[in-house]
Amino acid sequence: MTKLSVNINKIALIRNSRGGTLPDVSKAALDIVRFGAHGITIHPRPDERHIRYNDAHLLKPLLNVELNIEGYPNEKFMQLVTEVKPAQVTLVPDPPEALTSNAGWDTIKHKDFLKEVISILHKSGIRTSIFIDTDLKMMDAAAKTGTDRIELYTEAYAKNYFTSPEKAIAPYRKAAIRAHELGLGINAGHDLNLDNLAYFHKNIPHLDEVSIGHALVSDALYLGLENTVQLYLRQLQD
Repeated sequence: MTKLSVNINKIALIRNSRGGTLPDVSKAALDIVRFGAHGITIHPRPDERHIRYNDAHLLKPLLNVELNIEGYPNEKFMQLVTEVKPAQVTLVPDPPEALTSNAGWDTIKHKDFLKEVISILHKSGIRTSIFIDTDLKMMDAAAKTGTDRIELYTEAYAKNYFTSPEKAIAPYRKAAIRAHELGLGINAGHDLNLDNLAYFHKNIPHLDEVSIGHALVSDALYLGLENTVQLYLRQLQD
């Protein structure tokens, strides 16, 4: 079964808006796991506007599922992940001012940089994933960095899904097949939701994991957190 990793950044954003401790990010993560999620994802940014670096240190010993930490591999981020040692680090090319991830890596241009970063992470026993678009040339170059997995950036799929699901999924299916041929694991994330997730899962072979935050937390405001996690899990059933 494809694993569901829930990104809890938006829960932290609500907490930070009042400067206190409500909602409790650690409790939310534990509840999400109790409700059936297979992992927790966090994406600390340099300004700590939602998840704080200290949240990573607090969460790691509490969780009995995989912790996935996303981020741009600057010096501060690399220090954090090599200290915390999450199960997985997902490398994204976001500049500090980015509101959210909006592009995959140019793995040709940044191959040597990524190769060096991944080597450091592997020495700490951390599985790596590279956030990437569906360009097959980028997929081929990603394999040369030594990464364990790629994460397909799915905004374009979500944007075009209602116009033509078949056209929207086609480049992602080709990319997934190529990634598998190259020996890479396959993750996916960005704008996946209850409308488009089941179709994506059905049509993408060898899909290891999806990371979903904004849509899931938004749905939970109306449907309740436990019910929402269960609904997302049902979209991933074969």
